[in-house]
Amino acid sequence: MIYLDNSATTRTFGSAAEVAKKYMTETYFNPSSAYGPAVTVEKAVNGARRRIADTINVTPNEIIFTSGATESNNMAFSGALRAMRGNGRIIVSAVEHPSVFETARRYADVGYEVEFVGVDATGRVNVDMLKSMLGDDVRFVSIMQVNNETGAVNDIPAVYNAIISQAPGALLHVDGVQGFLRVPFNARFCDMYSLSGHKFHAPKGVGALYVRNRTKFLGGQTGGGQENGLRSGTSCTSGIMAMDAAIAQYTEHSREYIDGMYACKKRLADNIKRINDTFINGPAIADGAPHILNASFMGVRGEVLLHALEEKQIYVATGSACSSKKKGKNRILDAMGLKPERQESAIRFSLSPFNTVNEMDEAAAAIESIIAVLRRYKRR
Repeated sequence: MIYLDNSATTRTFGSAAEVAKKYMTETYFNPSSAYGPAVTVEKAVNGARRRIADTINVTPNEIIFTSGATESNNMAFSGALRAMRGNGRIIVSAVEHPSVFETARRYADVGYEVEFVGVDATGRVNVDMLKSMLGDDVRFVSIMQVNNETGAVNDIPAVYNAIISQAPGALLHVDGVQGFLRVPFNARFCDMYSLSGHKFHAPKGVGALYVRNRTKFLGGQTGGGQENGLRSGTSCTSGIMAMDAAIAQYTEHSREYIDGMYACKKRLADNIKRINDTFINGPAIADGAPHILNASFMGVRGEVLLHALEEKQIYVATGSACSSKKKGKNRILDAMGLKPERQESAIRFSLSPFNTVNEMDEAAAAIESIIAVLRRYKRR
């Protein structure tokens, strides 16, 4: 098997799985309880909170544990906007993940003016366009760190500085799901930052949201008052501690992992570019995130190629897993100005430290073979 859909989810590190098992079967105490073993678990959870904070250069009390990025992204909107007086404008990029894009659209139904800032041909947010849209009535801006379909890396410091200058009352939220640990980031250049454990080899169902201390924020679900009253619910200690183990392993081997993914990405890109009528969608290889490559194989529908590769146990995607069952044009590639036939033939490859250069050769050879057959069939 060759797994090239790591932007959808990743294989859990063995170290993280072992820690999760320990906190499910041995150290399973509720960290909100008052007796000794539970207090020990609470200290471990706060140590995990500290590790995330250190990774993005913030303080531990600014980290809220959640069930994952969708909850974090939704909470960023609701927690911030409920704390503000009056409606105004919300700006998000045209290429955001559905958990941001669709959430923003919902706020248009309750009186906010929602606007979408465009991107350039590589998929990066057009900062000059954003600057032209900013004003005192802007309440909330959400721009992703790394695009989940093309690997385009946005200039978040430039976005943040533009907001400080032209819309000082607005908050900047960054969806860091595809960037955390793989692309360096200082969260002091935003007011909120979301991450999801299963994107970096922790289990599914756990994530976090950074909220800057001075931000007026009413949090998410109510109940027992966990997470400083900002996100009630019994802490998922097994998930939190497994995520902590995954972060520790990724951090320890960061250079090795990132260099390895870039090497695989470059090898795969070089291989598939030798196939006629193939185009890379997104930034230049070195300019994008190390783990995402998007390419169009003209004359072959991406969905058809995906299933042909599946028969060879090579797993890829045609876009975001959260949108994979939606029919029609690809919203991200459309925003980049790609023609419909190029959108229809697009495939996303997403890598992990488990992938090898030899797998890139094998996958490219399979693609070349399949495309030759499919194009010949189409010409008939």
